[in-house]
Amino acid sequence: MVRAFVGSCPGMSRRDQPPGGGGRPDRRPGGRIRRWPVLRQLLGEDPRAEAARSARTDALRPRTADADHVARSVCPYCAVGCGQLVYVRDGRVTQIEGDPDSPISRGRLCPKGAASRQLVTRPTRRTRVLYRRPYGTEWETLDLETAMDMIADRVVATRRQTWQETDAEGRVLRRTLGIASLGGATLDNEENYLMKKLYTALGAIQIENQARI
Repeated sequence: MVRAFVGSCPGMSRRDQPPGGGGRPDRRPGGRIRRWPVLRQLLGEDPRAEAARSARTDALRPRTADADHVARSVCPYCAVGCGQLVYVRDGRVTQIEGDPDSPISRGRLCPKGAASRQLVTRPTRRTRVLYRRPYGTEWETLDLETAMDMIADRVVATRRQTWQETDAEGRVLRRTLGIASLGGATLDNEENYLMKKLYTALGAIQIENQARI
């Protein structure tokens, strides 16, 4: 049966070029026959594996092979918290894949998580703080330290202005209704714990967490 297939192999008189159009010709004895997909389908243990390979396929390398180092992270989208491996080369993110050591996702990512490299490397991503002053019509750029100081000053001022020590009947309240928190879906348990401790210490009682699951 194999001889019949080999004898009638289409294209055997053409240049000895491996399938796929790339790579060097196989000059080994019987190389053309060994590279013929039909023969590999008949002799291979998995007809879908070796039969689909070509010299061009063998020459391909994953984009993660040239990474300088790998950092572990968490997917920035929903509240599942799938683990990610961030591959970096020359200070730039080259690929983001699922972390097989993550007990949550075990290397799996949804389509959005698998495409999160675009979130990091896309040229339209904002990397500076934009601030529009009251009654202003234009955005201005602030450095992160200045923006954090402005937020801290406003939190302290708001707490002082809206503090309620007691109610109208003299019952102790020790709270503020001028500060509220709405957490994001990407916050993990540790971050939510610290936020709850902070806002409770400030006297805020309106604390919620938004999650899509």
